[in-house]
Amino acid sequence: MQHAQYQNPDLAWDLDAFTQRSRATEFISQFQSTLCVYSPTVDMLYATYEILFPEEVDAKLVILPDKNAYYDTFTRIVADGIKPTGLYIVPGELVKRAGLHLANVTADRTLGPRQIPFESGIRAIMNSRPKDDPFLPVLTKGDLREFEQSWPVIHLHRISLPDIEHLSALNRSSIANVISEKMESLFVTQRNSMVA
Repeated sequence: MQHAQYQNPDLAWDLDAFTQRSRATEFISQFQSTLCVYSPTVDMLYATYEILFPEEVDAKLVILPDKNAYYDTFTRIVADGIKPTGLYIVPGELVKRAGLHLANVTADRTLGPRQIPFESGIRAIMNSRPKDDPFLPVLTKGDLREFEQSWPVIHLHRISLPDIEHLSALNRSSIANVISEKMESLFVTQRNSMVA
């Protein structure tokens, strides 16, 4: 396991800067099966992976792609096709509410004035996007951040389909379908956690 993390530096995330490391690991773990991870070093998108916290490597989070899930690994995804959104997934506790919320962060690293429930916010964005460039959120190294020295938040990137037109229409459709299905799974998980 130890050698795997050094094969691709994009898949070893440093947690040294987090003052509440256990809170960060718990927060990111809930997205393991619901958000794809992008690696610019190898131009790959991983839809099926495991998040590990190896004891032999202090303060690291390691993304371990499932090598058997070749159908869930997409290649030749150029970095120009990955765009920052400026949107953050924040835990409800940060805004004194239940569940996940969608927010923006201002230039001075404070929470923006509006925080909206995650599912309704994402659905509104999805519905406002053109069909040829849907909202397809993904994670990259550095997207897991700590806010106000206590709360973990996730910045979202997205795949821009018009910027990966070198891929076949079938591949682009497969990418869009996998990401959309994972988002639906995340919505269901969140609804269930709110009921529990």
